[in-house]
Amino acid sequence: MSRAHAESVIKKIIREIVHECAVKGNVVSDTLAAFMVKAVVLDPRNGFNVERTLTKQDVQKLEELCVDKLMETCSPSLDTIKMQVYFDMNYTSRREFLEEIHQIVESRLSTVSREITDSRVKTREELDTLYRKIITYILLRSGMGSPTDVTTVREATAALQSVFPQTELGVFMVLVKRDKEQQLKDLTMLVTGIRLFNKASKNGQEETDLQDLIPTFFEEALPVITETIEHELSISQSLAWKYTAVLEKPADPDSHRGESEVPIALLKQSLYNVRQHEVFLKMLQTDACLCAKNVEILKTELSAQLKQLKETVQSRKAVPTGKVFPLFKATSKVWSGLQDEAELLKILNNIRFNLQFHLVSQAKIFSEAYLDILLNESEVKSDEQRMTESSVERIVPAEMKTQEWLLPETTAAFNDLPLQYNGICGYTLVRSDGLLLPGNPHIGVLKHKDKLYVFSSKKAALEFSSSPDNYISEVAEKAKLSPELIQLLKLHQHFSSDSPYAEMQPGESLLVKPITKCDSGTQTDIHPVETNINKSYEWNEWELRRKALKLVDLMTKVTSSAQTDLSHMRRENVTQTWLPKDAASQSKRDSESNVPKPQVYLAGLRGQRDGHMVKTNLTRSVDE
Repeated sequence: MSRAHAESVIKKIIREIVHECAVKGNVVSDTLAAFMVKAVVLDPRNGFNVERTLTKQDVQKLEELCVDKLMETCSPSLDTIKMQVYFDMNYTSRREFLEEIHQIVESRLSTVSREITDSRVKTREELDTLYRKIITYILLRSGMGSPTDVTTVREATAALQSVFPQTELGVFMVLVKRDKEQQLKDLTMLVTGIRLFNKASKNGQEETDLQDLIPTFFEEALPVITETIEHELSISQSLAWKYTAVLEKPADPDSHRGESEVPIALLKQSLYNVRQHEVFLKMLQTDACLCAKNVEILKTELSAQLKQLKETVQSRKAVPTGKVFPLFKATSKVWSGLQDEAELLKILNNIRFNLQFHLVSQAKIFSEAYLDILLNESEVKSDEQRMTESSVERIVPAEMKTQEWLLPETTAAFNDLPLQYNGICGYTLVRSDGLLLPGNPHIGVLKHKDKLYVFSSKKAALEFSSSPDNYISEVAEKAKLSPELIQLLKLHQHFSSDSPYAEMQPGESLLVKPITKCDSGTQTDIHPVETNINKSYEWNEWELRRKALKLVDLMTKVTSSAQTDLSHMRRENVTQTWLPKDAASQSKRDSESNVPKPQVYLAGLRGQRDGHMVKTNLTRSVDE
């Protein structure tokens, strides 16, 4: 079976799962359904095996299991998977976020821009309408006021007339579409810079006050967003510490509570849920802090630009455009940067808000009061406390010559090392049956097969380093039982080669063959053969003739002749010939002949029993 057919079958399975969930009243995205398919296949308890093709019976079983998983009403595990899918679908790098923001702005302005660049004005009224559209475009792109505000429109009109009077529309109309679009962007930057300068100059103070220029969003919303992220992060961390303490308690020999009294599986799922929320919030917090830092830098730069503009313009009646226009554009560019930061903060805040909906199940199952009862006055240790306690004992590389260890004193950029399992101790995960404890890099970082591992204690580090491959495979098995750990521990690379297929039983028909994927690349030379470009080559014979005449320069030369033995008594002969002319002969001629059309009239055919028939020939000659 071809690869395209196999992929179409998998897509059909996903569509069936989505349809079944929709019929039961639960809207599921294709991405979530695809993730659930992989999670169900990887779980060894479901009886699938990645070594053989998927049968029709397997497909039916797979669809039923996926639908049942997706229809669970109160499942922290499902909430974690939904949270991971949502974050992957909506979060990206800062550069891609800014590109998306710019694309949205361009799409919103495309209609107005098209009306301006495609317009063909003929009357005075149409010119006025076009000029107003340009003002609207400038206001929408700059973000300084609404086109429906009379005062804003008046300020923008005055600024535009100072750099682009209405009489210049004739020159604007003869430009090509691309040049028109570029000029609109340049006019927006100039008008925005002029308006910012005018607002800053109203106070008449030497030092520019940015309070009236900077949007209120940065003064009001920015602190709220950063504080909200920090508050929610502290709540998730506190819950993670409590869940960890509860899960550690059954192993305590002084504990008189039986393990059967506590839903251990749900506790682990809830721990994974809050830990994943913590990871995502830390990423959002890092981006929000970077935005806040960039805002302060842009504020300082805006103040410096406005100050330079004041010094350049001062009280002069006329300033060269070549000197002041670049300053206006630089000021507008800083303003656009502030707008980008504001939009990026709104996107981050929206993601933070939507993540809260994926914490409902664990909050409903384990309330704060119930967790306190389970703790029973047990000590709840924070991650910082665990780090401090475990930093006392450290690995001595001289004693562990069979393995390579990295320490802070001997490793550059130690805090930025790409740690496996997202910084979680793999030994604790295996030995404590799924418990997540953050590793402490200061104990020592194990380097095994170009991958770095951290541990929660020296004992865990020594045990893991004794047989690292076994522990790595056991961590993968734990992730198969809890698919949310694949994203949380960043195990995508480990499971990228697995595909959903199982051993065929007698009587089962094959449906899908395994699909093997790999990343590959090839590199080719841009010019395999060295180029041989003759820059003096000329194909036009008239140009060659012109160059030859220029090279000879006969106007400044004197010509002379001399007779030699070879040329004695000889002269040049010229013969004039005529080329053969085109001639044709006709050997036959196409003609046609016409024959008379016979017309015969028969009389006496009807009405007489014994009558005689009379035949009359009415055929006429062709010449008549």
